[in-house]
Order: sequence, then structure tokens, then C-alpha cells
Amino acid sequence: MATLIIDNVQLVLPGQAVVPGGVLVRDGVIAGGSTGLPRISAPAEEPNGVERIDGGGRLLTPGLIDLHVHGIGLEMFEYGPDALRAGAALLPAFGATCAYPTLVPREIGPALLDRLAALAAALPHLPSARLPGLHLEGPFMALPGAGCATLPGDVALLDDLLAACAGRLAIMSISPDTPGILPVIARLRERGVVPFITHTRADAEQTAAAIAAGAVHATHFYDVFHVPPETEPGARPVGAVEAILADPRASVDFIADGVHVHPMAIRAAVAAKGFSHVMLITDANVGAGLPEGVYDTPWGYPVRVAPGKGARVAEGHPLAGVLAGSALTMNEGVKNLLAWLPLPPAQVWAMATSNPARLLRLSRQGVIAEGAHADLVLWNADLTPAITWIGGEVAYRQE
Repeated sequence: MATLIIDNVQLVLPGQAVVPGGVLVRDGVIAGGSTGLPRISAPAEEPNGVERIDGGGRLLTPGLIDLHVHGIGLEMFEYGPDALRAGAALLPAFGATCAYPTLVPREIGPALLDRLAALAAALPHLPSARLPGLHLEGPFMALPGAGCATLPGDVALLDDLLAACAGRLAIMSISPDTPGILPVIARLRERGVVPFITHTRADAEQTAAAIAAGAVHATHFYDVFHVPPETEPGARPVGAVEAILADPRASVDFIADGVHVHPMAIRAAVAAKGFSHVMLITDANVGAGLPEGVYDTPWGYPVRVAPGKGARVAEGHPLAGVLAGSALTMNEGVKNLLAWLPLPPAQVWAMATSNPARLLRLSRQGVIAEGAHADLVLWNADLTPAITWIGGEVAYRQE
């Protein structure tokens, strides 16, 4: 692997600053860098083995990390290794170098376990974006949302799911108001799986108990986070949203497309928790990253994708106009957050890089630092990637 120098860029150091400089990459990792003049020069001992990229003063960031993504383009990850492989190959075109394929276990049985086993086995052999593990959205949910199973907590079933994933289950989304959920959370933490809170109408006490048990992150926050039933006329019930915002241990992520959640809700979370506890996801599905138009889906109806409107069931269907998943990509989400949030840009970039890396214990991702994986993106002015590198190798180059 050749030595790579990416010079004359604005380095985004997530959560810290944006500074002029460059980076030196050897053997797929960041070997050094400069955050000021003079910029990095080619090492004298490798005069013939150096590739130099002049960044033209553009932004260079760590690769983006998507914690919650069901698919992209016309690919749905849960349909099998081929779809997983094809979808993962598309992600670097949107600046995503790492993602957690998110699956909805609707029907529990041998077929599900076999599919999980096949997907888990495929993860280490993908030549594109890094997919460190699977994300199961369910089945221990209180509210179905978009078809999620609503089963009570069952540690024996959880053990079957864990066994099928063969150590590659990284995240499981659960609801604090699911009966028997606390032993499930405890087993997840014991096995190194990060539990996410979602799909809930939990009260403050149920949510606090789940957080205390180790479920300290909420995914697609505000979406399917219903207010508990009103018991005192005129007194607004307090539930999961308030409990999560109030607890300093808890972090949140948002679908920042302007459709699933109002930007003011994201600003409120930043005010309550600080930038370091707020993250960006796509929750993307069929239609994400595609041009405006109508596209077929595996669900028996087409979706219309349009800027600012997401992906919706297309005309001619009884559910026409209803949201059919997110059409967001990570680069568009970052662009939206930069416009909506009164924060320094380095703090916004952290929401898609160093913050999710810290939550999932990805110690060599999400940062530009010596020893980190050279998962990097050189950005155009419109926040489309010019070049995406994964491990120092080009994963996407704009034509």
C-alpha cells in the first residue's frame, strides 16, 4: 500500500476545530499530520512510493458513521448478503465509511435466525464500507412503528438471536415499557451489545429504570416517542422524552431530514445535552440517495422520492402520501444540521463522526489522529464527496 499525503485541506477535528493542514497515511492508518504551515512534505525515504493529493483548500473530515440504516438506493440490507454487499458499496458515495445495517425482526422463527446468521457471516468480507455489526430494531418493542414486532422481554429468545448473530450483533433497539425488558437490557450489556431506546409510550419511571439498567441511548428520537396517557386533565404527562433529556448519561440521535422531526426539537436536545450527546442517523430505506422520482419497493407499492419530502407512498395507492421510510443520506443530514444549529461546524461534524464512534467504542474511527483508520472524506463545496477513502484506499471518487 502506497504512502498517501492529502495536503492543502481544511482539517475537521470533530468537536474541536477546523484548521488548515494535511494528513499522512501509511498502511491504511493516519501516520501523522500537520495543522498549520509548513504542510507535510513527502518522506525522504520513500521518494517513489508517495501519492500526493492536493485538496484545494477543501474540507477533509473523518468518514461518517451511520448507527441506524435499513438500506440505500433500491437495496434493503435485511434481504440477504447480496443486498448487504450492494448497499454497502453505495454508502461511500455519500461520505459514509461505517454503518450498522438495521433489520426489523417481524416474524420470529427459524427463517429469521437463518437470515441473521447469513448476514452476520457476510459482514467481515465486504470490500466497501465498514459494517462492524448488525442493529436489530426489535423484537422487544412496546409500539410497532413501521411493522416492528411487539414481544415481551424474553432472555431465552434473545440468546437465540445472539447465537444466530455469532458475536456480530452490535445494537438492539428496545422499549422501556415492554414487559420484562430489564433482564433483556442486562443481558445485552453483559454480551457487549448496546441497547437503544425507541418505539415507546413509557412514563418517566419506566424510562429511568431502563437508563439505570444500561439503555443510555435513544434512536430516531421524537419519532415513535409518544406522550404517556393523560391522567390529570390539563397536566401534560411526562414520559420518555423528558426522562432522556434530563439524564446526563443518555444520548440521542435524530433523522435530520426536516420531515421526521422539526429542527427545533434537535436544537432543544442540543440545549439540554450539549453537542457531544447528540448524533445523526439516516434510518434510510428504499429511495435514499436516489434522484427525485417514483421507485418500486419490495413491499408491493411504489414510493415517490422528492427533496424536502422524504420517501412517501406514491399516487394510486390507498396509503398515498404516507411516509415510507427515510430518503436521507448522511451528507445531506450533516448539511441540514450545519444550517439549523447555532454551533461551530466542528461540533456539528462530531455528531456524524466522533460521537457515534465513542458510543459504539470504535476507538480508531471518527477522528483524524495518529493511529486512527484512514477513513476520510474530501468534500466539495456543496457537501458531496469528491473522494472517500476507507483504510487509505479509494472507496469512491467523483467522476
